Amino acid sequence: MFAVHLMAFYFSKLKEDQIKKVDRFLYHMRLSDETLLDIMARFQAEMQKGLGKDTNPTASVKMLPTFVRAIPDGSENGEFLSLDLGGSKFRVLKVKVSEEGKRNVQMESQFYPTPNEIIRGNGSELFDYVADCLADFMKTKGLKHKKLPLGLTFSFPCRQTKLEEGILTSWTKKFKARGVQDTDVVNCLTKAIRKHKDIDVDILALVNDTVGTMMTCAYDDPYCEVGVIIGTGTNACYMEDMSNIDLVEGDEGRMCINTEWGAFGDDGVLEDIRTEFDRELDLGSLNPGKQLFEKMISGLYLGELVRIILLKMAKAGLLFGGEKSSALHTKGKIETRHVAAMEKYKEGLANTREILTDLGLQPSEADCIAVQHVCTVVSFRSANLCAAALAAILMRLWENKKAERLRTTVGVDGTLYKIHPQYPKRLHKVVRRLAPNCDVRFLLSESGSTKGAAMVTAVASRVQAQQKQIDQVLALFRLTPEQLKGVQGKMRMELEYGLKRDTHLLATVKMLPTYVCGMPDGTEKGKFLALDLGGTNFRVLLVKIRSGRKSVRMYNKIFAIPLEIMQGTGEELFDHIVQCIADFLDYMGLKGARLPLGFTFSFPCRQTSIDKGILIEWTKGFKATDCEGEDVVDMLREAIKRRNEFDLDIVAVVNDTVGTMMTCGYEDPNCEIGLIAGTGSNMCYMEEMKNIELVEGDEGKMCINTEWGGFGDNGCIDDIRTQYDKKVDEGSLNPGKQRYEKMTSGMYLGEIVRQILIGLTKQGLLFRGQISERLRTRGIFETKFLSQIESDRLALLQVRRILQQLGLDSTCEDSIVVKEVCGAVSRRAAQLYGAGLAAIVEKRREDQGLEYLKITVGVDGTLYKLHPHFSRILQETVKELAPRCDVTLMLSEDGSGKGAALITAVAKRLQQAQKEK
Repeated sequence: MFAVHLMAFYFSKLKEDQIKKVDRFLYHMRLSDETLLDIMARFQAEMQKGLGKDTNPTASVKMLPTFVRAIPDGSENGEFLSLDLGGSKFRVLKVKVSEEGKRNVQMESQFYPTPNEIIRGNGSELFDYVADCLADFMKTKGLKHKKLPLGLTFSFPCRQTKLEEGILTSWTKKFKARGVQDTDVVNCLTKAIRKHKDIDVDILALVNDTVGTMMTCAYDDPYCEVGVIIGTGTNACYMEDMSNIDLVEGDEGRMCINTEWGAFGDDGVLEDIRTEFDRELDLGSLNPGKQLFEKMISGLYLGELVRIILLKMAKAGLLFGGEKSSALHTKGKIETRHVAAMEKYKEGLANTREILTDLGLQPSEADCIAVQHVCTVVSFRSANLCAAALAAILMRLWENKKAERLRTTVGVDGTLYKIHPQYPKRLHKVVRRLAPNCDVRFLLSESGSTKGAAMVTAVASRVQAQQKQIDQVLALFRLTPEQLKGVQGKMRMELEYGLKRDTHLLATVKMLPTYVCGMPDGTEKGKFLALDLGGTNFRVLLVKIRSGRKSVRMYNKIFAIPLEIMQGTGEELFDHIVQCIADFLDYMGLKGARLPLGFTFSFPCRQTSIDKGILIEWTKGFKATDCEGEDVVDMLREAIKRRNEFDLDIVAVVNDTVGTMMTCGYEDPNCEIGLIAGTGSNMCYMEEMKNIELVEGDEGKMCINTEWGGFGDNGCIDDIRTQYDKKVDEGSLNPGKQRYEKMTSGMYLGEIVRQILIGLTKQGLLFRGQISERLRTRGIFETKFLSQIESDRLALLQVRRILQQLGLDSTCEDSIVVKEVCGAVSRRAAQLYGAGLAAIVEKRREDQGLEYLKITVGVDGTLYKLHPHFSRILQETVKELAPRCDVTLMLSEDGSGKGAALITAVAKRLQQAQKEK
């Protein structure tokens, strides 16, 4: 028993001594966490360099765009072909992908040889041979006369500008076919395939083996967005935000980036990490100074690195008693499979003895322990370096997503990872330590890159088909120049009908006279009160106008209108309004002052003079009784009398659109049109009195409130209304009314978007085909979300966040589609506004008999103010439809407050002038 203990003690002491000896010799190969974090930071800097347009040419990590924009979502379906060209044999594969509720893939494949005379001969002969093998495979599998998409795994450096194109930059491995470099390999193969008249194949994707690995794993795990190869060579790819990729146009979505990380350090950034052994290995390689990171990691080099170290240790008398064999001097005699065998848990020492003996050496027990530990240090360093670069990618993904924790999967392939007994465990452990914010799952790729090429093709095929369906829906919202001219012409007709006595009652555009007969001329001055009633809040304003310097100062107070007042009696409503006015006058110290007053009353009214407005009907939730059909100015005067505290001179009852025109007209005398593009939609303009048959007199001009929201209520624009517009109309409070407004205004655009999203989801094109309860809820998609989603500064991540706030769990692809839908709906709205405005400016030009009209339009409304592209599209449309009109759009400040005061001031000025006459 004592002898056994003694032996065990001797062996553990021997092992400890040998390990210490090797550790001293290989001190520089052992990397601390601090060093690994430093390498991570260097790699992140290199990635950034590779992604930048200006810095990419000098970057060692090339960060090549692959044009793979989506990962499988499980809805892929159909038969696909795949070719894998890149080694001593090439493989043709048929992949059948079926949904059937669960992800299901069936594969049939065949290997074909790649003879030396073919891979080193003429390029066209190489591709003819590949096409012949493909035709043979299709004949064998009964696939002739079937149109099939094909994915090509091509494991040579290529420059891609789209998914189905790849310019070969250089052959590697043993390939040397002439006339292929700097040409598109997809084009070469397509030409060769066309010679076979009996096969119909469409090459949809050219894929690198790393991307193939990621896509294979992503089919089984939708969280997979990184692919890593740790085999003969090493590389990684991952899904990067398009907004970070300078090399490719466009900011939408994501794209897989092939890092080509094997070349990390080729610019000297890893010189302090490389050892004398790495330098010796590099000098003896086929490509000195190139792929320096790969030479410290991959299976092609680990065995050779171990051989160089063992030889140096033997020369230093630290191994084999200083003896060396000719095999130990021979390059390539120790391979990575030997390293893996020597590191096996139980039989490792026995394997080490056997391998060393085969090399013509006579190792002692101590030598075997030392050699085994050399293998451990070399392969551990490989796993550490690989982990540092991988952790840098994961941290980049984490930063891109701005999540608290990143949940992701890394698809892995490669012989070193697969055959080495300790490698995966070491790699996983270090990655998790270096990227503590990431919950990482590692998934071994099955069937590798060839199946991956088929998956890329399947995804490309799905995306193509889905995009076609989405385009068909959105095409309904893309108005042609002819359609817009048609809208302009019909609007012009309706304007004329509205102005004529005989047709006025039938016109959908009501063309209401406002009795505002003049624009500000800069001489207005004095103190004016303005009231603004148009929603749940009521404003009272004091507006001080000074002439000469055109200075306007405003003081205002906002008062709430409780629901019981909005829906009580008319008397209660107007008493409440007068109470608010009294509070304001008290607050401003103006009790007893008889001030002129302008009343912005944003409800449909029929006016017979500037200070008379008969309410046609309540809107916006107001239901106060005994008001409809009554003059609101009279009701206000009666309420003031009842209070008997103060007297006011009510000069004008005003619509907010007219207020907008007046506010801008005060600044710019060319302003003769007012436009509201907000919750509602409306337009007013100065019309020649002689054209207004509803009002006596032919002299001068009067502002006409078009109330154009009702344009189309007679069916004249039904040709451009979509099924989604009709659904929105049916679900509204006033079906069949205000059809133009329902296609253009902020109150409805979000609802149109929601209807389209429901339609696309029903077709399985969005939100995984699941219509959530939130999406079924009317009004959740407010128009402000359109403005936010379409903002150029907004990354897709933020779009997803907005959708999540709405209870819509979206993928990156969903977010792109939602953004497209918002863009189509808001673009159409701006174009329809433009067509309406073009009708009015052309009318004004013709009425004045001008060759060319210069005019300003005062604009107000949240849609115009907040939407990032609305004003530009509106302006472009007017320019296209009314080329002889120079239209300036001017943003109004407070049309309903300041505008009401200015209308009052102009009316007072005109009254005074009349008196003086």
